[in-house]
Parts: sequence; C-alpha cells; structure tokens
Amino acid sequence: MAVLTAPERKAQASSPPRRGRARSIHATPPLVLAFVLVPLLAEALWVFWPAIQGFYLALTRWDGVSAPRFIGLDNFREMAHDDVFRSAAGHTVLWLLLFGGLSALLGLGAALLLQQERRGVGFYRAALFLPVVFSLVATALVWQAIYQPDGVLNQLLQSLGLGSLRHAWLADQDTALYAVIVPALWRQIGYVMVLYVAGLKGIDPALYEAAKVDGAGPWQRFRHVTLPQLRSVNAVVLSVIIIDSLRSFDVVWSLTRGGPYHSSELLSTYMYSTAFQSLRLGYGSALAVVIFVLAFGVICSYLVRAFREAD
Repeated sequence: MAVLTAPERKAQASSPPRRGRARSIHATPPLVLAFVLVPLLAEALWVFWPAIQGFYLALTRWDGVSAPRFIGLDNFREMAHDDVFRSAAGHTVLWLLLFGGLSALLGLGAALLLQQERRGVGFYRAALFLPVVFSLVATALVWQAIYQPDGVLNQLLQSLGLGSLRHAWLADQDTALYAVIVPALWRQIGYVMVLYVAGLKGIDPALYEAAKVDGAGPWQRFRHVTLPQLRSVNAVVLSVIIIDSLRSFDVVWSLTRGGPYHSSELLSTYMYSTAFQSLRLGYGSALAVVIFVLAFGVICSYLVRAFREAD
C-alpha cells in the first residue's frame, strides 16, 4: 500500500474530480442552450454577416446585377471630391446641432416642469410622449399637410395678420432643412423628457434641502445640484441624440427626399438614393461605413466614460 505524503494528499484533495466537472457541463438543459444559441445565430445571420458584407462592398464597384469589382479605397477617395457628400455631411452636422441641442434643452425643460406629482401632470406627460409612439412616416405625412401652401401653418399666419410670412416651406432651399427638423424634434422631445424625468426622480431630496439651508436660490440649486446629479443621464441622452441624428432618414425622405436640389440632404438619405436609385451599391456601402464609424465612435466614447465612472 502506497503512502501519500502531505503535499500529495493536499493536491489530491484540492483538485475536483473530473467526472463531476464533465457532469456539470452536460447538466445544462437543452432548452437553455436553445435560448442562447438561437438568438445568437439569428443575430449573426441578420446583423453581423450583412455588416461584414457591407464593409467588403465599400471596397467594390457594384450595380447590384453584375459581379462586384474590387477597387480598393477609390470610393472613399471619390468622397473627397463629391460636392453632394460634403453638403450632406454639413447638413448632418447642422441637424445634429439643432435637432440634438434643442431636443436636449426642451426635453430637460419639460422634465423639470413635469417632475412634480400634481393633478393633470400625467396628462401633459402623456401628451408630450405620444408622438414617440407614432411612426415617423405617419408623422411626416401629417406635417406635410401642415406645410402645404394652403395648409394649417400658412392659414394660421394669414389669420394672425402675418400673411407676408406665408411660404412654400418644403419647396424652398433656404427653409426645407429647418422645416424637416421641426417634426423630428416634435417626436424626440417626449423621449428625452422621459429619460430626464427618470434621472430627476433618482436625485436625493436631501441635497435640495441642504442647498436651501445654505441659502441657494433656484438657479444655484439647478446648477450645483441638479446638473451634477444628471451627469450619467446626460451621457445617455447625448449618445441617443447623436445616433438618432446620424440615422435620421424616414422623416426627411417622406417630406423632401433630400431636396430641393440637395438642400435637405443628409448622409442617410444620400446613402439610400445612391445605393437604391442610382444603383451604385458600392459607393452607397462606403457612405454607410462612414455613418457606422461616426456612430461607433460615439458609442465607444460613451462606454469609456461609463467604465471610468464605474471605477
């Protein structure tokens, strides 16, 4: 009979039996594996694989019928000399500043006004959030009727004695982009308001009581208590606004299709028209890659900031 030394007995006792480890692996129910693997397979089939294909097509010249021809970075070099691309990029930046800035400010203002539980507050919250439920296409059709030359907006201006301001809002190059921003903004404010209301509900009321005791006024309490406590919510709102701005398509395409004369063209609408109307799917894929890189940069910056705050 072999006698085990003390180190050998300790190693044998500390190492788990192999049979138990194999049994724990095989003990996973097949239903659990199905719930994990089936969504992962669907995600790979419908999201990851088309995305990889899009990166490849960005390096080709393809009309959707013949075989793609590899051209390297020629599509991206063409963007440097594409006036429509530069115009669409500038409009996208302007859209981001106006749409993003106004939706954040107005959403925060609505949240500050409607955070208190008073009679009738629920009705106003629901009224502001209701446009979020509507389809962007349906919203665009409603606003298209409002912007018509004989629509509600021009008739309202006429009734107020401001007939000189009557305008073909969607047909003028100077006003088309701003007219399109309004329905998108009308829909976004309610969503941002809900995010800020949730953030305001999480602020400890004792902080406001301590600020009042120290003699802080409403503006000082907002600046030194509310804004610092909303730092994480501001990061979420900023990410949502930037991503929504980069992928805004439905309302612009339904109202103006990027016109007149590309005056309301965004990167998203230019990508669609290039790929599916001009049948330049390679160049359209390159535009999609640019949009993806911009959105991915925003997401990465938010994640880095979130991890730093967590540490």
